Amino acid sequence: MTVVLDGGMATELEARGHDLADRLWSARLLLTEPDAILGVHLAYFRAGATVATTASYQATLPGFAAVGLDGREAVAAIQRSVTLARDARDRYAAESGTDGAGLLVAGSVGPYGAMLADGSEYRGDYDPGSAALRELHAPRIDALLAAGADLLAMETIPTVREAEVLLGLLDEFDAVGWLSYQCRDESSTAAGEPIETAIRAASGTAGIVAVGVNCTAPRLIPGLLTRAATAGTNLPRIVYPNGGDAWDAASRHWIARDAQGEFDPVTAAGWRSLGATWLGGCCGTGPAEIAALTAALGGSDRAI
Repeated sequence: MTVVLDGGMATELEARGHDLADRLWSARLLLTEPDAILGVHLAYFRAGATVATTASYQATLPGFAAVGLDGREAVAAIQRSVTLARDARDRYAAESGTDGAGLLVAGSVGPYGAMLADGSEYRGDYDPGSAALRELHAPRIDALLAAGADLLAMETIPTVREAEVLLGLLDEFDAVGWLSYQCRDESSTAAGEPIETAIRAASGTAGIVAVGVNCTAPRLIPGLLTRAATAGTNLPRIVYPNGGDAWDAASRHWIARDAQGEFDPVTAAGWRSLGATWLGGCCGTGPAEIAALTAALGGSDRAI
């Protein structure tokens, strides 16, 4: 089974002319231009993705409070991210004559560092403690599931501690989802922990459907997958790297690296030989890359 994920939400929004250079990133458009988010989801379904990841990566109660929303308004905005993805799925199913039941909506649960809006998720240099991590993540998870998300995308997680908190919440909510880490090199999470240890952390959680890596440079993926294979777990592997650039937190823009490190759909399709069965793209990839990946894979299967 091979599942095709979508690509970068913010990347495609910016390509369509939206300025996201603020602390809410793409979540701001949940408040101001929700139809733009729906349009991106629809574009990814048309490109062959069978999973739409909601625009809630940077959507948290504290983050929305910082721009003046009360708790009720913040929850409504988080739930809107699911509604938009579901509406895009229904629209695509109607226009294509396909069974919408084979298309999933994954509620994005970005890391604590995303709420800080300083690039911390790419360094893993924060540790507010398990209680603070739970306090941030639990209300968003509750809102996403209540709105009808099919599963959770616990993504760009830089530390094993934060992963363990999220895995505990997955159990508490009796939900399903995937866990993917942000990594600094071919062997470590953003915080410098061995990827084998990070992968192994998910092995005892019943609701985990896949574990792996996202928003990491494509050139690092083969090494990470090779090491993940030694973690002693048979959980499916998920990989959706960024476009190969580096995030500059000060300017809130991606800085280009060597062109040889860019996301290549054919190369990404080849990662199946290293155990990856959930494949897609993250920041720096768009519908064109997902369409090329779908073609290179020969299509996509239903995820769960």
